[in-house]
Amino acid sequence: MRQLSFVLQFHGSAAPVAASPQMLKAKTTATNQTFGTVIGVDSLQATVTSPGGGLAACESRVVFHEDGAFEETGTITYGGLGTVDFHTLGKGYLFPSGMAGLQRGGVLWEVTRGTGQFVGATGIITSNFSVASDGQVVDTHCAVLYLPE
Repeated sequence: MRQLSFVLQFHGSAAPVAASPQMLKAKTTATNQTFGTVIGVDSLQATVTSPGGGLAACESRVVFHEDGAFEETGTITYGGLGTVDFHTLGKGYLFPSGMAGLQRGGVLWEVTRGTGQFVGATGIITSNFSVASDGQVVDTHCAVLYLPE
């Protein structure tokens, strides 16, 4: 097995599914990106640059529970390279962000299946996201996948 670690920031939207007030469908995309972090004397600086090209797409279904937690299942397509399917490991959570009209949340996804370059993949993807009152989503994925040699 070999380890593949990467980060991608996805943008898109989430909307309720008709006839199911406890379910959302989310669709987001990401292009090629470079993340930079500099720990300075007085501050921490973070940058994300996107030179364009490449395209990853994530589609998922989110089911909320009475306690405010949620479970999620979905598929991420990494261009023509292949896909990974995932489901929530434990529960995900959504909280107020402290900013008007914005909620924040996090969830761990377990990779359950892969195609193309990701056949036989296992691993965990951390999703750290925000959702605006108009349904706009910013979702940063930190993936650590294990792929057969």
